[in-house]
Amino acid sequence: MTYNYQAESDDGGRMSNNDELYDAIVFGERERVVELVQQAVDNDVHVGELLNVTMIPALREVGEQFSRGEVFVPEMLVSARAMQAGVDIIEPLLVKSGHKPVARVAIGSVKGDLHDIGKNLVVMMLKGSGFHVDDLGVDCRIEAFDEAVTNGAQVLCLSALLSTTRNEMRPVIEHFKGRDEVKIVVGGAVITQEFADDIGADGFGIDASDAVRAVRESLGLPAIPA
Repeated sequence: MTYNYQAESDDGGRMSNNDELYDAIVFGERERVVELVQQAVDNDVHVGELLNVTMIPALREVGEQFSRGEVFVPEMLVSARAMQAGVDIIEPLLVKSGHKPVARVAIGSVKGDLHDIGKNLVVMMLKGSGFHVDDLGVDCRIEAFDEAVTNGAQVLCLSALLSTTRNEMRPVIEHFKGRDEVKIVVGGAVITQEFADDIGADGFGIDASDAVRAVRESLGLPAIPA
């Protein structure tokens, strides 16, 4: 995939679809990502466009490769961390320019579950897809999720890796039953669509990439074009 064009944004900043940055994220070249993003900032490239047209599609491509079994967790983590290094540079500029996140999401591993690798991948994919993400950590009680909603979370993502902890999702969903301001998406190694339906979740993601789809769908947002 090749990106070669530049255009002018409404505010005069140049908009760039950068093939080098795209490849650097896909291949997890963190130092190169930092170099290219800083170069773009120094050259007054429109950072919102850089994020939406180059960086998010790059991480989405990694997620799709992961879903197809072409890359695995270590490669995906390296790419996501490279992406995050670039986001860290442009985030203050996005805030200053009034760029708004897609939505606010809170995510945590449920009570009794101390595993976080899968959760961390989802965090990175959501951030890379333009969401504001509150990472609640592991062993999260209902109170932690409740506080997140009070603070503005529109979607809660519940993660479980163990069959002995997945049922901790049920009381969280029951707690928020009837509260239309929040949607609940579940996922993890032991979670299936059948289980998600049984406990009344609003969405289910089979992996980190699919979690982004599930979150968007729960909010009624259109699917991201392939």
